[in-house]
Amino acid sequence: MAQTLPLFLLIICLLLIPSSQIQQEQEAFTTIVISQQGLDFLKNLLITQAISSIIPLKLPNITKTAKFPFLGNVHMLLSNITIYQLQVLDSYVKPGDSGIAIIASGTTCNLSMDWSYEYNTWLFPVEISDQGHASVQVEGMEVGLTLGLKNQEGTLKLSLMDCGCYVKDISIKLDGGASWLYQGMIDAFEEQIGSAVENAITKNLGEGILKLDLFLQSLPKEIPVDDDASINVTFVDNPSLSNSSVGFDINGLFTARKKVPIAMYYYENTLPSVLCTEPTKMLGISLDEAVFNSASALYYDAKFMQWIVDKIPDQSLLNTAGWRFIVPQLYKKYPNDNMNMNLSLSSPPILRISEHNLDAMVYADLIIDVLEADQVIPVACISLVRWFDGDIETFYNLNHCLLYICTGPYSVLLFLIFYQEL
Repeated sequence: MAQTLPLFLLIICLLLIPSSQIQQEQEAFTTIVISQQGLDFLKNLLITQAISSIIPLKLPNITKTAKFPFLGNVHMLLSNITIYQLQVLDSYVKPGDSGIAIIASGTTCNLSMDWSYEYNTWLFPVEISDQGHASVQVEGMEVGLTLGLKNQEGTLKLSLMDCGCYVKDISIKLDGGASWLYQGMIDAFEEQIGSAVENAITKNLGEGILKLDLFLQSLPKEIPVDDDASINVTFVDNPSLSNSSVGFDINGLFTARKKVPIAMYYYENTLPSVLCTEPTKMLGISLDEAVFNSASALYYDAKFMQWIVDKIPDQSLLNTAGWRFIVPQLYKKYPNDNMNMNLSLSSPPILRISEHNLDAMVYADLIIDVLEADQVIPVACISLVRWFDGDIETFYNLNHCLLYICTGPYSVLLFLIFYQEL
């Protein structure tokens, strides 16, 4: 019985975890959509990075034995085979239900290598050999791969679903030795050189995708904003693939770095957020109103929404002498004492965002303090409710989708003014 008690208590503790907190962590409040133009940009970036990471690429040595009339068996060796240049003339990326396909066509690569041969013949009782250098150009090469993306415990899992490389044409030029005599001999290596290039590029692409996957897996699930707040960038659900875009859902809420829970009250009944859907733009980001409300709740709990005002354009108003004719009792009790204003929000601001409107409600308390000697004495309090009602317009600048908020009229309501007994 004593052994089962800790297990029983653990189960009870798990059951007592608020379901709203678990639901909050599993919901998506931010959507990121990468359009075809954005995918093309990423594709070009990946191709550039891939080329720079594999060049120069050293291939394994190639040996071959061929039988020639009068000469007998000739042993040939290609060594120090290195791809030193790779150019992609055309490429495209196409997302689909099965994954993201990237095709590079019209690709050319240049190789350098050393060649040598040796043979014995009954015509001469000595071994005959020669060696030199060769340059190889591979043209019309096509490289294709299909990538899979899925959500794995809140991070992106990248997998290589298919990969291939096809060499269409090879041109070999020999230098050194009696190269003009052996050109036909070396041309016999075309198939093996092409196969070596195909295998090497396919292998390196696979290794590169594995490294990219490890990088994605190592990305943090929270991004610090400052000492108090972080943004939860945990991925929710699998990416959505269409024929012209890739979409990601992330949590996107602001969270306290000290892990203080924020009430779900601010995230309930949220409306669908507005997404930048202009097809010519690379990236669209949709932020749910819960993202803004999570930030306001967090910074409210962190005591950031409190301000002390001790300097204003008319500084005389922050002295009791400036109020002696308006509130004589104040000046009589605290003659010529300086004052300040303590402005604090009594609750987190609440935002409501729809497709065309933005509403915000702010509750605040303004406390007027008298500074007498080493004491701070509150003498008046003004409670305010301020609400904003505005229109949201979307406009585009350069290659970015921006949100423009045009605020409309707002109101300020004075709830209560009271004075300390003077």
